[in-house]
Amino acid sequence: MLYNRVSYFIDLETRMTLKSYLALITLSTITLIVLAVGVVLGYSLQKSYLDSISQRGLELGRVIAHNEKIIQAVELSNQGKPNDIQDYIEMLRAQTDASYIVVVNKNSIRLSHPEPEKVGKRFVGDDIYQALNQGKDYTKVAVGTLGQAIRNSVTIRNDDQIIGAISIGYLSQPTSELIFKHLQEAGLLVGFVYFLGIIIAGFLILKLKRTFLSLEPEEIVQKFKEHELILDSIRDGIVAIDHEQNITAINSMAIEWLTMNVLNAPQVVGKPLSEQSQSLSHFALEAQGQITQNRFNLGKLEFIATLYPIKIQKGDIGYVIVFFPDHGEKSLEQELTATKNYADLLRAKTHEYANHLNVLSGMLQAEHYDDAIEFLQQESDGDQVALGRIIKTIENSAVAGLIFAKHNKAKDLKVDMLIESDCQLGRYPSKTNEALVTLVGNLIDNALLAAWSNRLLTSPFVKLYISDRNAHIMIQIEDSGAGVDEKLENRILDFGVSSKHNTEQNGIGLYLVKKVVDQYHGSLDWERSEVNTTVFSIYLDKRALIK
Repeated sequence: MLYNRVSYFIDLETRMTLKSYLALITLSTITLIVLAVGVVLGYSLQKSYLDSISQRGLELGRVIAHNEKIIQAVELSNQGKPNDIQDYIEMLRAQTDASYIVVVNKNSIRLSHPEPEKVGKRFVGDDIYQALNQGKDYTKVAVGTLGQAIRNSVTIRNDDQIIGAISIGYLSQPTSELIFKHLQEAGLLVGFVYFLGIIIAGFLILKLKRTFLSLEPEEIVQKFKEHELILDSIRDGIVAIDHEQNITAINSMAIEWLTMNVLNAPQVVGKPLSEQSQSLSHFALEAQGQITQNRFNLGKLEFIATLYPIKIQKGDIGYVIVFFPDHGEKSLEQELTATKNYADLLRAKTHEYANHLNVLSGMLQAEHYDDAIEFLQQESDGDQVALGRIIKTIENSAVAGLIFAKHNKAKDLKVDMLIESDCQLGRYPSKTNEALVTLVGNLIDNALLAAWSNRLLTSPFVKLYISDRNAHIMIQIEDSGAGVDEKLENRILDFGVSSKHNTEQNGIGLYLVKKVVDQYHGSLDWERSEVNTTVFSIYLDKRALIK
């Protein structure tokens, strides 16, 4: 039975629509608020009314207590002499809304009462004694001969002497009826507010329903997931921007082309488009709300971008930008040439190593073992010297392995790679190692290519210095290349900008370096030295790297 009830409520919850949820939540909230306001209002109204009755009773009692006729009658009663103020008191009571007015002498003997047969008898209740004995005016809800009432006791004085007291009462039943009447009026007001709140909530729910296109929350989430999967499955780059050119949506292909996957979508969304592509940002400025198509370059690849305007709030215009690489005949020819050149290079290297193996094989077959050992030693001495120097100075295994690999690459390119003897780099967390590998690897690659490209004018070399002895990590790469073109000096760190003139996709290395330097709040600079070499210098704060 319990299982069936639980299943019923689970099924009920799954069947509830957005409209039902909103109606239930809104109705519950309004009900709780109205109930709370009603309770507070009722309590405040009742307390205010009772306080008003008490204050009115005390004031009436003080007026009667100063009446000379009352004072004289009480004095006579205290002296045992006859007096008659019953009719006079009843006349006063009839002129007020008091339920009863009872006058007593200092012995609490009644001198007046709504029921004449109780005159001359002792007052019922102990609240009158605070007025008789202590001279204090006092209010209390108590039960007397006429029933429960709000009783106000006031002292009667003559020449500052307490001679009696007056009790003015308001019976609970008539008082409750009056309070209930006021509460009914307040209840009608609260009910009207409650009804009005339900009507307003109903209009809001209908408005939200139209705004959400009658979709349920689960359906909305599903739609977002579907749209995200569809966008990421499209092989074109897609970027949506608002009227301020802030990115509002972007697919994975656009992330790959614009940032080389250095950043992810959450890091790009909400940021200006100009941070990722100045060209696309200019296209959006020039579009003026029209469908336009333009060409731009990312590295050596040419892209075609189409801008589709979208109307957003207040008449502003955003854009959906779709872009893709223009794989024309020239581009395919360049790719084929680059592949052919790479294949030729591999054949040359294979031929070179085959010659070395043939020489070694001939020496071994001729039993010239000493000559074979000497031949192998010559081949490995250079690598052993470089490896020994790296191991002694660079404790960071990730960076050390990278530098040794680049040393072998420099050897293949016939470029001398010099590693300063006073280098030093300690161990760091894996995330820091990734950043250092990105910095050192891209700078060395650029330096090797620059030195190799200028080999006909000067002997190619690359010099590396890296140190973390102080509060900063310093990385310095010097090469014998021709330097940075003056036309590109201000844009050399932008994505896709390169001084290289070959068929490869360039303009990425220094862009990645700049991203890492900015991430760790470092500095990057380059200069042309007096001996016509190019020096790139990077400074990173070690505290930022180990956080």
